[in-house]
Amino acid sequence: MNNFYETNPKIPSDFDFTKVKPYGDTLNDGKVQVSFTLPVKDCEKSKEAAKQTAEKMGLSDIVVAHTKPLDNNFTFYVVYGRFTDEIDYTQIVVHAVEHTAMDMHETDEYIKENIKRKITVVGASTGTDAHTVGIDAIMNMKGYAGHYGLERYEMIEAHNLGAQVANIDFIRYAVSCRADVLLVSQTVTQKDIHIQNLTQLVEMAEAEGIRDNILLICGGARITNRLAVELGYDAGFGSGKFADDVATYIAYELAERKRGGIGK
Repeated sequence: MNNFYETNPKIPSDFDFTKVKPYGDTLNDGKVQVSFTLPVKDCEKSKEAAKQTAEKMGLSDIVVAHTKPLDNNFTFYVVYGRFTDEIDYTQIVVHAVEHTAMDMHETDEYIKENIKRKITVVGASTGTDAHTVGIDAIMNMKGYAGHYGLERYEMIEAHNLGAQVANIDFIRYAVSCRADVLLVSQTVTQKDIHIQNLTQLVEMAEAEGIRDNILLICGGARITNRLAVELGYDAGFGSGKFADDVATYIAYELAERKRGGIGK
C-alpha cells in the first residue's frame, strides 16, 4: 500500500478500502453519472420515469440532467445521482491472465528457446458474427495501436479465417493444419448469442477429440477470463488487450505444457 499512497497523495493513509464508493467531487462521495434509454416519449412524465429508474438502481439525490428524443416513442436520458452502497475492495478476487506482456521480439526469442518450433494459431469470428475488427487487431500483420499482430511474428504461423466462420468449419481447418491454438473473437453479443456460440465450439472440439491438444482462447468486449474459463476455454481476453498479451500467454502456456509432457 505504501507505493499506492506515494503516487496518490490525496488518498489518506487511513482510508478504509472495505468501504469504497465512486468518486465525483470529493473522495467517497458516491457521485455517478448513468445513461439509458426508455421506450417512452420525451415529456415530464418520462423524466419522472427516468428518475424512478435511477432510484431502483440504488441512487439518491437524483437529477435528470439531459433528455433527447430518439423518435416519438423512445427517449435517451443522462442522470446524475449518489451511489448509497459501498464496495469491500479488499475482498475482490480477479480471475485474469497475470503474465506481463512481452513484445514481439521477446516472444519470438522465448518460443525459439523454450518450444523450439513455430506455433500454429488459427483465428476467426465464428458463428453469425460478421465483425473482424477484434480478430484482425490480434492476427493481422499491421496489428492495432502500435502492437503488431501475430502474422508478423517470426515464430508464429497465423491463419486468420475472417468472419462468419461456422464452428464446424473452424474445427476442421484447425485439424487440417494441426493447430496449436484456436482464437475466437466474439463481437455480437445480443441475447447472449456469444455464450451459445462459444459453448458449441467447446463441445465440437471435445467431440472431435482435439480439445486436450490445443489452447482454446476467446476474446471480445464482453469477454473476461473468468467467463472464458467457466465456458471451458483456457483463457479469455477483453477490452484493452493486444496481440502482445495473447502471444505472451500462448508462449508461456505452451512452454509449460511442453515441460509437463502435455500436448505436442
